[in-house]
Amino acid sequence: MNAAIEVAGLVVERGGKVVLDHLDLVVPEGTVTGLLGPNGSGKTTLLRSIVGAQRITAGTVHVLGRPAGHPALRAEIGYTTQAPSVYGDLTAAENVRYHATLHGARRSTVDEILAAVGLTDEAGRLVRAMSGGQVNRVSLACALVGRPRLLLLDEPTVGLDPLLRRDLWHLFRAEATERGTTIVVSSHVMDEATHCDHLLLLRDGRFVAQDTPQALLALTGAASMDDAFLHLVEVS
Repeated sequence: MNAAIEVAGLVVERGGKVVLDHLDLVVPEGTVTGLLGPNGSGKTTLLRSIVGAQRITAGTVHVLGRPAGHPALRAEIGYTTQAPSVYGDLTAAENVRYHATLHGARRSTVDEILAAVGLTDEAGRLVRAMSGGQVNRVSLACALVGRPRLLLLDEPTVGLDPLLRRDLWHLFRAEATERGTTIVVSSHVMDEATHCDHLLLLRDGRFVAQDTPQALLALTGAASMDDAFLHLVEVS
């Protein structure tokens, strides 16, 4: 497989503190990668580095064959932040239509994406009147409507009930399998690891492990990813 993301020797320092400490990773195209770790481990900083929105101290980050932040990548990457970047005074549909216009997507794609994230019945509601979980889904729809080659999602399932979380993971898998989209999902919920092809376990700015869920469970002899992560932390 070709690499969608290649990171070598990445160091990020902020306020005199090392936030990311010499990270190396390769994410193959068309895969779903879970970036897992506790809050404050550096997940968001790594995603920002991949997008090109983070000033790095050392190392290199290449995305889809170009340096991170290259202008040509803007149309190739979909990115949702922990704080959704959507307009509260617009409806869900209006937010997604705006992003569709930016990407030259068909109007029919808007309806398809709203249905995919479970917002068909809420399409006409103002975002400011929505719950936090619904706003997260509007943000996800805006990231998806341009049909990006790379989708970076920072805690996309926070505040969602188990059924919606399940449906979104089915959507992520379909995007990767049917469209070849490369997806990186950050989360602090370890049980979501089983939905991924590959895992990056991050703690205190360093990778504790990089492997498949099955391989990490087999390596640690753990019954769950929570237990596997704890074991890996203890022996690292």
